[in-house]
Amino acid sequence: MAAEAARVLDYTGSGYYGSAAPARAPYMEPLEKPMDIPVPQERTQIKEKAKEAAAQKALSVSPFAVFGAIFVGILMIFTVLAQISFSEIASETVRLNVQFSELTERERRLEIEFESAIDMKEIERYARDVLGMSRPDADQVAVIRSMPTDNAEIMDSGEGANTLSGFGAFISSLMEYFG
Repeated sequence: MAAEAARVLDYTGSGYYGSAAPARAPYMEPLEKPMDIPVPQERTQIKEKAKEAAAQKALSVSPFAVFGAIFVGILMIFTVLAQISFSEIASETVRLNVQFSELTERERRLEIEFESAIDMKEIERYARDVLGMSRPDADQVAVIRSMPTDNAEIMDSGEGANTLSGFGAFISSLMEYFG
């Protein structure tokens, strides 16, 4: 049966344009079922379904991509706000530096004015003439010798001492302040 159904191809001289392919049959074999040609109304429905499917496919975006886009947008907003804040702080720093130099110059001028206002001879004349003071005599001056300075050392026994350090000490000091 299989031998009957098998077709023997002859590749000798009947090839299509010199190839090993068999020559074309002079006729078309009839189709078993005629093709369904859709009517115009069905064609528009098919096109609309294809457009809807393409639109739905185009609208489907990964949630990670949406999250990433939102995250990048938020980061950009924070970057712009930080740049604005930095610009404000920089301009404030420049203004304060100018004010500091003006105040330093004013302080220097006031010190010069103050030092020039003090005249020791004028003070001595005022004390002698107006207040009735005089310079002390040698026998009026007495030198008092004091004992050497006292040094004290405090020893920490560790009992009841605050052993916290760093962040724990900071929190406990806040609790003591507000408590």
